[in-house]
Amino acid sequence: MSTDVSPVTFEHDFQALVAPLRRELIAHCYRMVGSAHEAEDLVQETLLRAWRAFHGFENRSSVRTWMYRIATNTCLTALEGRKRRPLPTGLGQPAADPRGDLHRHHEVSWVEPLPDSVVWGSPDPDPADVVVGRDSVRLALVAALQELTAQQRAVVLLCDVLGWRAAEAASTLGLSVGAVTSTLQRARAHLEKSRSAEPAALDHEDPRVAALLERYQRAFEDYDMEGLVRVLTEDALWEMPPYAEWFQGNEDIARLVSTHCPAERAGDMRLVRASANGGPALALYMRGEDGVHRAFNLHLPVVTADGVAHVTAYFGEEHFTALGLPLELAADGGVPTVPSDGGV
Repeated sequence: MSTDVSPVTFEHDFQALVAPLRRELIAHCYRMVGSAHEAEDLVQETLLRAWRAFHGFENRSSVRTWMYRIATNTCLTALEGRKRRPLPTGLGQPAADPRGDLHRHHEVSWVEPLPDSVVWGSPDPDPADVVVGRDSVRLALVAALQELTAQQRAVVLLCDVLGWRAAEAASTLGLSVGAVTSTLQRARAHLEKSRSAEPAALDHEDPRVAALLERYQRAFEDYDMEGLVRVLTEDALWEMPPYAEWFQGNEDIARLVSTHCPAERAGDMRLVRASANGGPALALYMRGEDGVHRAFNLHLPVVTADGVAHVTAYFGEEHFTALGLPLELAADGGVPTVPSDGGV
């Protein structure tokens, strides 16, 4: 890149080249670090590093490849010395008693959900505009990636998600081609083992998904625990960061809700549809003593042909804010519209 250009032209050229890549870079950084808000920060750092190095960019690779190299190494620097981000099911303890005590662990940095709007700009983007595949940001995959070393994550994302050759990944990471190949084999084996344990989720456009989610929503809003048991699979999993406990089985999950949930009757809970991690999300609002429904938790369900097989229910108002959802619902029962330009 020539250095004899005006600052205005330089700025325009830089922005024109990198701005279209921002959303896919956020997805890449999110897969690396497991945090939506941290991914946003890392992309900002990536853009700053790219800006500083732009004078030296000589078109030896595409801008997209160049930006992914910077983003990957920015993430690797950020991950140095850090503990991995888990979900409760990844901590190694057995399923808990639904009648037992619950323990919040705010000191743990949990895998976070990713609002679809951050990556695609709207819940239903034009398929022609989709660069990031929904499967590549599903919560189970992101959680499995966090169990790898940072280097393994980088290698598998560059080679298997972005489709780079081993030599390209080696050049980016300062490794030999042999080291990349062996690292990739180990990472693939781990991810395949994790994938084989996942329930077979229906495609998000399958009409059965909408029908099952309607039943799931109605069970909560009607405080129908028998209905909840019926819509969950028999061996369904339930986890709810920042609580460390997780639960298995439709009967135990219904027992957990009836034991620990503040709701007591139909109408205490209202659910609003949203989208995160390339799939459906439901924001649950709980009615307080003053009659106002306030943000309670955000459900990310995995819907299979047999029912809802896994739910990660995130507690924390920040998850509602990230999806552009209000923290309180209108008293008239109106359902909010999630803005298309939500952010983290």
